[in-house]
Amino acid sequence: MSLENYMPDFALEKAYDVTVDSLKKQGIKVVFVDLDNTLIAWNNPDGTPEMRQWLQDLQAAGIPVVVVSNNKYERVKRAVEKFGIEFEAFALKPFTFGINRALKRFDVQPHEVVMIGDQLMTDIRAAKRAGLKSVLVKPLLKTDSINTQINRWRERRTMKKIIAKYGAIDYKREM
Repeated sequence: MSLENYMPDFALEKAYDVTVDSLKKQGIKVVFVDLDNTLIAWNNPDGTPEMRQWLQDLQAAGIPVVVVSNNKYERVKRAVEKFGIEFEAFALKPFTFGINRALKRFDVQPHEVVMIGDQLMTDIRAAKRAGLKSVLVKPLLKTDSINTQINRWRERRTMKKIIAKYGAIDYKREM
C-alpha cells in the first residue's frame, strides 16, 4: 500500500472552509463533495445555515457543487434535492465510477475538480485514483453507520502510518 494514495492535497476543518477565492486560485471549476458527515451530518438532513450559505456562495460564483456518495439513489436524492444541487449516488468509492460519471456529465477534466470528503479510504483514495485534487475534512459528527465504522478502523491504521512517515496532518481553515 502506497501511502501517497491516501494523502490529501489539503486538510481543512470542514468543507465550508473551501472558499470561492481558493477554488479560483486552484483553477477549480466544479466541487465534488461527499454527503454524510462532510456536507451534512447524517442525522441532520436540513444542514446548517453555514452549509446553505456555502452552497449559495459557490452557486453565485458559477461553481457547481456535486454530491458524490456511496449511498443509494433515493437516500442521496432525498438529502440534496432541497438544496438544488446535482448528485452521483452509488459512486462505489474508492473506485472512480461515480467520479467518472460526474466528470463526463459536467464535461470537465480531473485537474479542474476538487473532491471534499471526511474519509481517507473512500473519498481521498477515489480522488487520487481519478486525478482530482483532494480535501480531507474532519467528520461533522463522531458517530457513523456500521460500514463507516469499519472504514474508520482501517483509516486509523493508515493514518498512523502516514503520521509516522510524514508527520501529523495539520487541519487548516483555508486551502
